[in-house]
Amino acid sequence: MNIPLLKCIFENIYYKPYSLFAEVIIPLALPKNYTWAVPEPFREAMQPGIRVEVALRKNKKYAGIVKKIHDTIPPGFNPAPILNVLDAEPLVHPEQLQFWEWIADYYMCSEGEVMQAAIPANLKLSSESILQWNEERSLDFSDLTDTEYLVAEALEIKKELRLSEVQQLLDINNTYPVIKKLIEKGVCFIWEELKEKYKQKTETHILLHPQYNSDEKLEELLNNWGKAPKQMELLLAYLHFKQKGEDVIQSELLKKANASAAQLKGLIEKGILIAEKRNADRLPTLPKEIHLDFTLSESQVNALQQINSVFEKQNVCLLHGVTSSGKTQVYIQMIEQYLLQNKQVLYLLPEIALTAQMIRRLQKSLGGHIAIYHSKFNPNERVEIWNKIKSGETKIVLGARSALFLPFRELGLIICDEEHDASYKQQEPAPRYHSRDAAIYYASLFNAKVLLGSATPSIESYYNASLHKYGLVTLKERFGDVAMPAIELIDIRKAGTGKNRTPLTPALFESMQQTLDAKKQIILFQNRRGYSPYLICDTCGWIPHCHQCDVTLTYHKAANKLSCHYCGTSYPVLQTCAACGSHHFVQKNFGTEKIEELVAEQFPDAKIARMDYDSVKGKHDHDMLIKLFEQHRIDILVGTQMVVKGLDFENVSLVGIVDADGILNFTDFRVNERAYQLMEQVSGRAGRKDGQGKVLIQVSNLQHPVLQFVKEHQYEQLFQYEIANRKQFAYPPFTRLIQVVFKHKEKHIAEEAANLMTQGMKHPFAAYINGPSQPLVDRVRNQYLWEILIKLPKDAALINQCKRAIHQQTVIIQSNKRYRGVHIIPNTDPVY
Repeated sequence: MNIPLLKCIFENIYYKPYSLFAEVIIPLALPKNYTWAVPEPFREAMQPGIRVEVALRKNKKYAGIVKKIHDTIPPGFNPAPILNVLDAEPLVHPEQLQFWEWIADYYMCSEGEVMQAAIPANLKLSSESILQWNEERSLDFSDLTDTEYLVAEALEIKKELRLSEVQQLLDINNTYPVIKKLIEKGVCFIWEELKEKYKQKTETHILLHPQYNSDEKLEELLNNWGKAPKQMELLLAYLHFKQKGEDVIQSELLKKANASAAQLKGLIEKGILIAEKRNADRLPTLPKEIHLDFTLSESQVNALQQINSVFEKQNVCLLHGVTSSGKTQVYIQMIEQYLLQNKQVLYLLPEIALTAQMIRRLQKSLGGHIAIYHSKFNPNERVEIWNKIKSGETKIVLGARSALFLPFRELGLIICDEEHDASYKQQEPAPRYHSRDAAIYYASLFNAKVLLGSATPSIESYYNASLHKYGLVTLKERFGDVAMPAIELIDIRKAGTGKNRTPLTPALFESMQQTLDAKKQIILFQNRRGYSPYLICDTCGWIPHCHQCDVTLTYHKAANKLSCHYCGTSYPVLQTCAACGSHHFVQKNFGTEKIEELVAEQFPDAKIARMDYDSVKGKHDHDMLIKLFEQHRIDILVGTQMVVKGLDFENVSLVGIVDADGILNFTDFRVNERAYQLMEQVSGRAGRKDGQGKVLIQVSNLQHPVLQFVKEHQYEQLFQYEIANRKQFAYPPFTRLIQVVFKHKEKHIAEEAANLMTQGMKHPFAAYINGPSQPLVDRVRNQYLWEILIKLPKDAALINQCKRAIHQQTVIIQSNKRYRGVHIIPNTDPVY
């Protein structure tokens, strides 16, 4: 291959004048989208939404998505040509491109970062480096080292080597120094190649040769069968499959007939059977049927009618229904309405844990019309769901927040269940979007409707409903006139002190025993995982901390390790105090693991399980645990927030909130709202079928106002109490918040950058800026944190001006070499 000639041709193409240009989004955090020129052969194929192959710095290739096509020559630079068109039809529709632009603008990130979050991994072509032999290089390798010689010899023979092949050849991972020397010595060039990662699944189908389709020919074959009895058994098994009218798949046939691939090969070679490869779905599908096996109550019918009435005038409706009021059945009826209009529906849930139980309920009513989409699916499965939604084949999608980026074409309705949940807010990495709020904008692009649902709505949503910005529909009673659970407060100060005090009070133990005697189930809620949140030296008071974060280490007894819940680093359990050398450590406070152990000791005959991040990490772990609890194969379920959110267990009659003080004492302006939501939601798991539910809340401050609201299930009173405080102290929904976080490995540099930002934005934002200050956890993954909080009036022009100022100040700060390593992270509408 003549590399200089190629280079010459490339440069002639590169600088050739063009009349058509494309703005392309590539998966990088660029300040703005780059423009490439459209060569003549690609003009007809060019359209918004398709993937194209482009290069930055000549060698580095990317698969980008065309956003706009225009004929305006970009000022200031000569655009490089697009190298290739990768799709015959768009990967995304215009609505998704518009949505990406809005997300990037509102949440202060790049469209490349939005693309990175939106597109399934296997639709992003990976760039692979390839070494190419330099044909002009002499075969004199005397200037090469032994390792360089090995690679050069292989290159001279094969002409091209991938990096993975070089690693195999040298049996080392870090091949960069060797490759760098080979390039410097003129042995090779390095090029980038884009590689498709998605692979269509195929299955081998077995067919009977057409000559044996007639009964006479088949009978003749069987009657004149000679030897090979195993092949005869295999053929009979095949005919049995065919008699049922089923497609015969090779793997299933061999398993059913207990036969070998060699025996099947023999029948194929004899011309009796035919093997045919066909494309197959990775995800099982059900018949596309609608079967609603329930009847709505009078209050549910009224709610459904009111929602439809709201949607005649407004695009967003809040359904405020108490726990177990039957909101899901109302959702299903709404979905059926839109399905009959041939519209697509997106059903959002805050947690993957909720999707397992919900998908079974929805599939029972809506069959194969519905698909599920979340991050636990493997990359190829996600591509297949993506394509079915883009084509309109799949009408209903149930998913967590990432499902919002799917390429709907006929979206009619978005249901945002448990709309209050903080999990709807993306924290890391960018885009840091709130999927409930983003869903409202996304729906507007299709003129679709949004139904927000919750037993404990967010203050912001309820406030919007009170202003008639959203419609409001209420379900004030439980389905079947079931009573709300009775709530009792247990004063933990009277339950013993010091060594006599345990996480579970005698009153809670007694109620648990009564519940087990009645053959009912129990949920214990503790919003802290692990065995003990921290260990402390009994002699000097030293506490083990993470080496990379400014947090104490949590003791996990089952794994026998200390773990940091911020960076995930694990440490061996300490036997000796680093400060005084003592061997005596005391475990302080308690997590779900310790509660599980205490309950097992107290109730040895009960079947106990734990639901938290540590116990349900696998793809199907949530679903398996929920099924076991539904089937009453678990008596007591101990868990964190996972047990709070919308799960429906009809046999639960007792819920215990182990440590309400831990929920009520966070330093966050939303603490009262969150505490009420958590306690009311977990309380709602009790007595859902027969109304004989009981909730015990262990707490020391019995006079806390939120507890009184929870005890009487008084959401409206909580709202009035909170809205007055929010107004007084200028918090949402009366203001907009923008948080800016500064990260650096040197504490003083992060602080200096934060101060520079504050100084640079003093005019005209001095009255709105709080800080800079350090967060409670001021070091994570060896990065020190400083932050400022900007509380802005709800003035769109002022908010946009502030965002521009943050961008400008970021550029100014990072143009200084001293602060180039500072990571500056803006976060619109932060949720802590």
